[in-house]
Amino acid sequence: MTPHDAATAAVSAWSARIGGTRLIFGSGALDDLGEASRDLTGHHVLLVTDPGIRRAGHVARAEASLRRAGAQVVVFDGVEENPSTRHVEAGAAAARPAGIDLIVALGGGSAMDCAKGINFVLTNGGSMESYWGFGHAARPMLASIGVPTTAGTGSDAQSYALIEQEGTRRKMACGDEKARFAAVILDPELTATCPRRVSAAAGMDAVSHAVESWVSRPGNPVSGMLALEAWRLLEGAFRPALDDPDDLRARGAMLLGAHLAGAAVESSMLGAAHASANSLTARDHALAHGEAVLLMLPHVVRFNAPEAGPRYAELLGAAGGTGTDPSETLASRLESMRSHGGLPGRLRDIGVDRAELPGLAEAASTQWTARFNPRDMTRDDFEALYEAAW
Repeated sequence: MTPHDAATAAVSAWSARIGGTRLIFGSGALDDLGEASRDLTGHHVLLVTDPGIRRAGHVARAEASLRRAGAQVVVFDGVEENPSTRHVEAGAAAARPAGIDLIVALGGGSAMDCAKGINFVLTNGGSMESYWGFGHAARPMLASIGVPTTAGTGSDAQSYALIEQEGTRRKMACGDEKARFAAVILDPELTATCPRRVSAAAGMDAVSHAVESWVSRPGNPVSGMLALEAWRLLEGAFRPALDDPDDLRARGAMLLGAHLAGAAVESSMLGAAHASANSLTARDHALAHGEAVLLMLPHVVRFNAPEAGPRYAELLGAAGGTGTDPSETLASRLESMRSHGGLPGRLRDIGVDRAELPGLAEAASTQWTARFNPRDMTRDDFEALYEAAW
């Protein structure tokens, strides 16, 4: 299937099951939320979202669909960028009196992660620290539905929640198979209301998932298939989706590509770009995760050349690209996409002082995703990456 064929297929409404998740795709698919909740026997629904999604009118549509299906709805719209244990605790507190039996996440990656975090503490008790790692939820968790409004994080395809520890700002990856969404609704219309910069940052985050999972150490044929198709969709649709918010073909391809890239990450993990980006977003909460990753990814691609050059050549070839130096060609293409999205290209552009680089490198070297990078990373290697990006 060519990128054009895949994008065309992404326009029409369809439903499929991938593993244990039902995938519902199509323009206007948000209106199917009530039916999906009824299929999961959800009668008391917690809708996890943020104020911006409410202002865009998506919350009202979601509530209406759920209520038509006979559900009672409690809305928690206190989610913020880079959700922390504070947000999870607030959401769980809102849910407890209502006898919640289904959770719906409506929004970007922050809403997805927060909803999963709420599910952990609501069903299994304790705090998020108890679930740091994988498989620590001893009791059943509630069925949940993910409805992404940005094409980016891929959290809708994953069993992990990335929650920041309040006070320390450490990123805790908390995962469990039971935390995975039972259904995911991909509605291209929902992404059309995103500001251009938000769409660009989210889209580049999805691109980074495809690129990093493609070369990660735990990569396998399944993650490779997902990453390669995600890259073809995302690379071809990124510019059209930004330039014309009403281009539902491109926006559909971005949503599907982001989901596939997220599924690839679930199977093969990430690398040094995400490790170094997490230190940047912990330093500055106003910095979008996608912007941070794309500040670092081109430099990581260049660093990985000795180990991953041939794999990068395959990635380029899948999207019709060539070059005598595949790593440099790919890094330059990523920088061009980043520039088209109007995203920052240097650490100094986001206010990072050069004196901060050693501390950032120390923090990045402790990030768990660093171990999956195709080339070994040391603290000094991270500092060199930050110097290149500065």
